[in-house]
Amino acid sequence: MRPPPHLAAPAPSAAAPSAASHAGPPRRRPRHRGATMATTTTTTLSACCCRAAALAFLLAAGAATALLTFSLPSSPSASATTRTDFTGQLSVANHPPPHLSAPRAPATPPPPPPSPPAVRRRRREPSYWRMAPEEALRYAKKEIRDAEPVLDDPDLYAPLFKNVSQFKRSYELMERILKVYIYQDGRRPIFHTPPLSGIYASEGWFMKLLTESRRHVVADATRAHLFYLPYSSQQLRLTRYVPDSHDLRPLSVYLRNFVRGLAIKYPFWNRTRGADHFLVACHDWGPYTTTAHRDLRRNTIKALCNADSSEGIFTPGKDVSLPETTIRTPRRPLRYVGGLPVSRRGILAFFAGNVHGRVRPELLRHWGGRRDDEMRVYSLLPSRVSRRMSYIQHMKNSRFCLCPMGYEVNSPRIVEALYYECVPVIIADNFVLPLSEVLDWSAFSVVVAEKDIPDLKRILQGIPLRRYVRMHDCVKRLQRHFLWHARPVKYDLFHMILHSIWLSRVNQVEIEAS
Repeated sequence: MRPPPHLAAPAPSAAAPSAASHAGPPRRRPRHRGATMATTTTTTLSACCCRAAALAFLLAAGAATALLTFSLPSSPSASATTRTDFTGQLSVANHPPPHLSAPRAPATPPPPPPSPPAVRRRRREPSYWRMAPEEALRYAKKEIRDAEPVLDDPDLYAPLFKNVSQFKRSYELMERILKVYIYQDGRRPIFHTPPLSGIYASEGWFMKLLTESRRHVVADATRAHLFYLPYSSQQLRLTRYVPDSHDLRPLSVYLRNFVRGLAIKYPFWNRTRGADHFLVACHDWGPYTTTAHRDLRRNTIKALCNADSSEGIFTPGKDVSLPETTIRTPRRPLRYVGGLPVSRRGILAFFAGNVHGRVRPELLRHWGGRRDDEMRVYSLLPSRVSRRMSYIQHMKNSRFCLCPMGYEVNSPRIVEALYYECVPVIIADNFVLPLSEVLDWSAFSVVVAEKDIPDLKRILQGIPLRRYVRMHDCVKRLQRHFLWHARPVKYDLFHMILHSIWLSRVNQVEIEAS
């Protein structure tokens, strides 16, 4: 057996045959042949062990890669090293580990997520306090005209309004811009003494809440957009009217002298001849207290309960129709608010009240005296009837509440009907409905001409049930806009009246600027 190559002696070169003979005695072979074979076997085993170790290393690397494939999110490197056979078992790929393989082309990145819909960025509001009052009003007029559509607002029910988008924008601007100066002149109780109960309480509650407002009232008159004449028509009547005289001139002369005093003492009235001044009067005689002063009658913004367009005092579009509210308990103005559902309203129409004016006698002549059980029409509610069902309970159990005019076109029953969730039926020609600058009264009321009183039942029965249910729902939603609160809340009656006065002033600015 030949020795391994690294132990064998080199073969003698043909060019030097004699060199081997002169190199001394020949090298001896090992005596024991077993030693040579042991050395050879050891060398062979070492080579085999090296190969086995290398194979084990490759297998371990493949197993580690497979384990990472299951435990970590998928990546291009992991997917290139492992695969799943048709039995569902994971097997190691035949190619070398990722760190020894040739670089691969980067995988195609996933498509980007869809971009969210573009949201229109709201314009930054200007610094209103830096604007002059006229400039701020012109800016507000342009913003109201270009108001963006209101898609969804939980505080506003669109069917109640003529244009809910313009109303919302106008209301927002009123809250940010409007400043009111209240004259401190005038003697009590005619001035600065608000009546808070009775059917003329609207003027008193407005005076009280505006005087307490920190948002809108300013002490610096040069910053004001509006000027308030804080008088009470009810207190003026109680103080200056001579009973049974039927002479209202003392009331108008008193108010005329007050305005003349303001024009002499302050420069503000003469700037616009009273166009930026306003008053709030709920008594029936409120319009007639302004007749002795020409500018007061023509130019001043008048918020009146007696909003009769036929007398030449109330000017639609400039003046404001004030809701007439009956407050029985000033400390709890919302005590009786609420009503019954449609299914429990068994009376078609109801009215009870004093018989005066031109409309109520006609109403009782055709429908009074319990001639029709569905039409409950009384002059005064009889005691035998009121013992079983009170006046308020009648309104809460009726589908329609009749609101005929008395001596004047206004009636507190309109707001009472809204409080008790009864659809009001308004019978008063030439009456400008309350807050009609913004409210759509056709959505929650029925207006009947005075000449159609004989056909009243047929008109009411001709309203389909589905339409009535919608009207009843609108009445319930409208109710919040006709409530007084000791501390005003957004969109309540105080803010609705103030907004209508503000809107009237804004519209005047456009006329002056054109």
